[in-house]
Amino acid sequence: MKLVRQAINFPLNLFATIYSYLYMKRFYLIILFLGMSNSMVSYSQDSLRAILNESFTTSEVLEYRVHYGLMNAGEARLEIKKDLVKFGKRECYHVVGTGRSVGAFDWFFKVRDKYESFIDTEAMIPWYHTRKIEEGSYKREQDVTFYQMHKLAKDAKRVYNVPENVQDIVSAFYYARTWDLNNMEVGDTFPLNAFYSKSVIPIDVTFRGQETIKTKFGYIDCLKFSPMLQEGRVFKNPDDMVVWVSNDKNRIPVRIEAAILVGSVKADLKHYEGLKNPLAIVK
Repeated sequence: MKLVRQAINFPLNLFATIYSYLYMKRFYLIILFLGMSNSMVSYSQDSLRAILNESFTTSEVLEYRVHYGLMNAGEARLEIKKDLVKFGKRECYHVVGTGRSVGAFDWFFKVRDKYESFIDTEAMIPWYHTRKIEEGSYKREQDVTFYQMHKLAKDAKRVYNVPENVQDIVSAFYYARTWDLNNMEVGDTFPLNAFYSKSVIPIDVTFRGQETIKTKFGYIDCLKFSPMLQEGRVFKNPDDMVVWVSNDKNRIPVRIEAAILVGSVKADLKHYEGLKNPLAIVK
C-alpha cells in the first residue's frame, strides 16, 4: 500500500516526498491564522531576502499522469491560485496540490490527498502549510506555521527549530524553479532544507546533463536532475530518481522517473496552462 501511495503522489512531492507523505489540516485554520496579529508576518520588506522569479506566476496549472510499472496509477495536479493572499504585509502565492488514485488502483486502494502552501512572492519561503491525507482507511491531518524570522516552525503539538529560509515540501518545488542555472556543469549540486512532519530534511539536487525527450506536446529540450533521496524506504539507491525539467525560464518538470524497491514509477506532464514563458518545444 505504501508503494501505491508513493506512486500516485510522486509528482507532487518532486524533491522531497520520497522521504514520506504530505498531510493537511482543515482549511478553516488558515482563516483563523489570517486574522491573527503576529510579528512573524509583519516584518519590513528589507528584513527578508529577495529572490528573482522569472519562472512562474498566478494561475499556473500543472497536471501529471502517474504510472506504476505499466499501470495507470493516478493523477496529480499543482495549481497556483489566481489571487494572492496577504500574511501581514507580505504577499503570498496560494498553491494547492492534489493527488488521487485512478482505475484499478482506485478500486482496491483509494487515495485522495490535498496539500496547500502559502509562499512569500518575494522571499520564496512559506508562512503556512497544510496537508490532508485520505489513503484507504488511513487518515491524517497537520498544519504548520512558519516563524521565519525566528527560525521556528509550529504545529498543533510543538515548536521546532528550523534553518533560515526553510521550505516546506511544496514550496521547495517552487523555490527550486528560481535557481540560477546559468554556467552550471554536470555534477553541480544545489542544496535546500525542507521541513517535513517533525524534522528538517536536507536535500541535494544534482545536475546530470541535458536531453531532448519526446512528449505528447512534441520534443522538449530538458535539463536532467537527480534529487538525492533516502535509501531503504521506497527507492533502491539514493540517486535512483531522475527529473527532466524544461530548459526554459519556466523550469517545469516534464518527466519524472524512479526505480523503487518493487518496480518503477513514472510521471509525465499531461496538461499545463498559465505558464509565464513559452515552453521549450523544439519540434
